[in-house]
Amino acid sequence: MIRKIWIPFTFIIFSSATILAQNHSGRWSREEVNHWYARQGWIRGSNFIASTADNQLEMWQAATFDTATIDRELGYAQSIGFNAMRVFLHHVAWQEDPASFKARMKTYLKIAHSHGIRTLFVFFDDCWNDHYQAGPQPPPKPGVHNSRWLRDPGTLYYTEPLLKDTLEAYVKDILSTFKHDPRILCWDLYNEPGNSNYGSRSLDLLTRVFEWARQVHPDQPLTAGLWNANLTELNHFQLTHDDVITYHNYDPRAEHQKVIDSLKPYGRPVICTEYMARPRGSTFATIMPMLKQEHVGAINWGFVAGRTNTIFAWDTPIPDGKEPAVWFHDIFRKDGTPYSTQEITLIKSLTGIHSPAKKIK
Repeated sequence: MIRKIWIPFTFIIFSSATILAQNHSGRWSREEVNHWYARQGWIRGSNFIASTADNQLEMWQAATFDTATIDRELGYAQSIGFNAMRVFLHHVAWQEDPASFKARMKTYLKIAHSHGIRTLFVFFDDCWNDHYQAGPQPPPKPGVHNSRWLRDPGTLYYTEPLLKDTLEAYVKDILSTFKHDPRILCWDLYNEPGNSNYGSRSLDLLTRVFEWARQVHPDQPLTAGLWNANLTELNHFQLTHDDVITYHNYDPRAEHQKVIDSLKPYGRPVICTEYMARPRGSTFATIMPMLKQEHVGAINWGFVAGRTNTIFAWDTPIPDGKEPAVWFHDIFRKDGTPYSTQEITLIKSLTGIHSPAKKIK
């Protein structure tokens, strides 16, 4: 188990003039992507997994794909004016039965669309547990943040050479199937490349997934989010290949503002695809108004408290599973009761929904 380490971007990582001059084959021009972004309105939402799932496989495998919960919980999102969700996939769920997996994706998209929500799908991930297999998933560890979350593909990428072929087929199949689907906002190709001490080793898969995606040429823009200023080689690749610049930050307002200021000179839309960790000073009250003012997309981590245990802090387990006095992430309880009515009132004021917070049936 690892803990995520967040290092603020307090400087422009590379010469913006140099990067602005670079345009790799298939990359959207700044004019194209800014025109696209202007049509979206302000993007706001959460990272989403059904509260009945403890990892990506439990979310997407046939036996545990929970449409009733997805529908109910995306209804909560609609009620507070959210219009986007970031949702993680996993290649193993596709590998078991590609056609059925894609059918479940279509079902999810139909539900999300009915609630006015578009989706950023995430392909690969360097965070948390390294070992995974299809079938029933282990139960969550009491009081442990993301105790069953899975890397994809993890260390297996370096030990099983043939896995590259599987991953290429997976990415191209999903993108080819959904490349014209307007319900998909963006493709987030790789979550936190270099995490779990992989560092620049992740550049190989990062490079390949952009190549595979460009070969399909989807209608939706591509991205892979910046998250650690020390990973200079990875950061440079991302800044020169992202259509839309995305990033993660869990710092208080002043430090977060520096990140935004460092990324705006690249001349591309900016979306924060992870923020909001209450004990760290990254809260809806401190961060969300700033993101709206800067016209930066705002996608926080955590939505409905459930089997991922993300009400608990990364590095502060509570072995008896007792609810912490201050939730680390998440907005709602399973029954639709908000963690904080004040937060809900604020979010609604920012999204243009002014009815008072109340329990959602």
